[in-house]
Parts: sequence; C-alpha cells; structure tokens
Amino acid sequence: MIALIAETVPACSQAPADNPYYARTNTYSLFSAYSNDSSHLLMGEAENRKLLEFGVGYGRKLLQNRFVNWQYNAEFLPVAMESDPTIVNTVNWTSPIVVTESGSYTQITHCVPSSGNFTSTEDGKTYSYTYTNTCSRQWTVGEAISPIGFQWNFLPRRKLQPMFIAHGGYMYTTKPIPIESAGTFNFTFDFGPGIELYRSATKSIRAEFRFHHISDANTTTPNPGIDSGLFQITYSFGR
Repeated sequence: MIALIAETVPACSQAPADNPYYARTNTYSLFSAYSNDSSHLLMGEAENRKLLEFGVGYGRKLLQNRFVNWQYNAEFLPVAMESDPTIVNTVNWTSPIVVTESGSYTQITHCVPSSGNFTSTEDGKTYSYTYTNTCSRQWTVGEAISPIGFQWNFLPRRKLQPMFIAHGGYMYTTKPIPIESAGTFNFTFDFGPGIELYRSATKSIRAEFRFHHISDANTTTPNPGIDSGLFQITYSFGR
C-alpha cells in the first residue's frame, strides 16, 4: 500500500495542468492607425497620401478550437483623416500687365517643386511671366465604418498569438479625395497579419500591418484610388 501511494504521488505531481484558452466571447476595442505613404501596391494609383485613424471595434467569437479562434469583427472610425500632397502654383506676370496669380491643386503623383519663365509674342504683343510650384499638404477629415469583418487568431492557448484580419466598408469625407474631381464617398477594404498579446484571459494588445484600399468604384472619373500600408495598435477587453 505504501509503495502504491509512493508511485501515485509523483505521477500526479508530474501531470500537465490544463492550458486555458486566451480568448473572449465578446470583445470591445480601442485603436489608432497610421500610414505615412501610399503607392500602387495593388489597385490604387494615388501616391504620397497619408492616413490617420482613431476608432472602436466589436468582436464576437464564432468558432474556437486548439488551432484557431475565428471571430466576427467590425470597426467604427469617428475620426478618419486623409492627407493629399498639394501643389501651390504662383504666376508673376510681367507683360502685358504686372499681376500675381496663385492657386493650389492636388495631383495623382508626388508633388515636385519647380520654377521657370515663359515669353511669347502674338500680334506684336509680348506675354511673359515667371512661375513657381511649391509643395504643401492638405488634410481632409472624414469618418468610416467597416461592418463586415473577420479575425482569425491562431494557437489560442498561447498568450502570444499570430492573427489575420480583414474588413469591408466605406468612408465619407468632407471634401473629395484623393483629387478634386473624385468623390466624398468611397468604399474601403483592408486585410493583413498581426500579433495579439494577452495580458490576462480577457485583456490584450494587438499590433497589425494591413493593406488598406480606398476607392469610389468608378462612380467618378478619374478614380485613382489609394493603396496604403497601415500600421494599427489595438487595445482589447471583454469577457
């Protein structure tokens, strides 16, 4: 009997403890996101655009096993700001009159500073001026919502989990973006990988890199679209 107890105690002490799932049924999130540039990554043509976003999110667990935690995920962005490079054009007429004209506009590509002069004679009258193009930046305020989205967390028994996320939605801005002839209403989608670190069973911090696209789906012409690499930091909690 003593020998049996002696054999049983070490066996019990060496048995592995259950590894709990680091996951929530309902998740609430606060996040900020930023992109410092844009280029033709996939579909968009507008270059040198910036994005700055602040928002909240909601997630609901759909399926969970030891390999994956599949969740519905939606985001609402009450602050979604987009920045376009702006060319400020100044023309100084010297003939036939002396006057200065200036204006600003955005274009699809990067802004490049330039200067020069022009002279032409027509019907005995000389037209001449000098010009300078300088670069500035214009921020446009908007809001966005992505009601369709999913998040996949892999290895949900670990505190540090690789993940993948994707959304679809729309964005509304107070002025047309990314150029004056485009629209104020644009569709959006994003997707990308990230990591989620659980500080406890219900609280976590997420870091992601997403491909983010903005476009009005050819409802205006031209429709250059914006492709951005978006970095996002998210704090999540729930139960």
